[in-house]
Amino acid sequence: MLRLMARLLAALFLLVTTVVASSAEAQTAAAAPPGLIPQVRAALNANDIPKAQALIAAFRTANGTTPEALEAFSWLGRGALAQKKYDEAEQFALDTYDLCLDALKTRPMDAEPRLPIAIGAAMEVRAQVMAARGNRSEAVYFLRREADTYGATSIIQRINKNINLLSLEGQPAFETSSRESLAGTAPSLASLRGKPVVLFLWAHWCPDCKAMSPILDALRTAHAAQGLTILAPTQRYGYVANRAPASPADELAYIRQIRREAYPWLDDALVPVSGEVFTRYGVSTTPTLVFIRRDGTVLRYNPGQMTRAQIDPLIQELVKPQ
Repeated sequence: MLRLMARLLAALFLLVTTVVASSAEAQTAAAAPPGLIPQVRAALNANDIPKAQALIAAFRTANGTTPEALEAFSWLGRGALAQKKYDEAEQFALDTYDLCLDALKTRPMDAEPRLPIAIGAAMEVRAQVMAARGNRSEAVYFLRREADTYGATSIIQRINKNINLLSLEGQPAFETSSRESLAGTAPSLASLRGKPVVLFLWAHWCPDCKAMSPILDALRTAHAAQGLTILAPTQRYGYVANRAPASPADELAYIRQIRREAYPWLDDALVPVSGEVFTRYGVSTTPTLVFIRRDGTVLRYNPGQMTRAQIDPLIQELVKPQ
């Protein structure tokens, strides 16, 4: 009996010790500070640029100028731009750009994702500062030179996004015809001339895209009599659910499945599948929406999700008779 009680007490002691240790580990994990980039962004959201700089300086002293440090540094320019501190934004962007160029001397652009994010942000901030100062043409020229340099890398879509933001509105829309669609042959923009068109450029993994589905369906129904057409290009990403690698055929089947589940109102023939279309329209942000007048010119180019209240005035402008 005594031995049994001793074993029970020992087991109870071990259980209590394990629970206490686990609790301590959980508290330690919960108390662990966030990574550098969330800390920097939190400081910038509080308009505290000096604190963000200090965080980055301490990190670089301890770890060197890693890709994480470069991405964090790129947020300084974005933070200053948001505060309309254009001189600071420009200098931060130039410093980020130079640091990225140094890194590119010893590695390819797309060896990992953080350096492309950093240099893309630096280009974006530099162009937006130029435009804010009234030098839009200079900004577009700068971005087009960067597109020539980095056209074979992952940042080309981000560069093109910024070119389009500065120059596409009022110009003819880029053609979206493609050799491939989810079914049949997707109509070309040329064949839709005379109709108001909304391009909805989406990705199968994109929750913001799916959130827009009921809005677009309601607009399509409300303005069918005026000929409103929603054309929805997409592209492959090389994976399916949970980022599981997939063959081109398997990914196409998965895109069809997502189309049926999330966009039941959208006909497969209205879904061109083309990486080239995404590159030309600079779809580094999904969804991207492009509102095209009956004459084929762009009324609005909008990277990112939109509300019904934001879209309605644009649709009213589109559907007006010429």
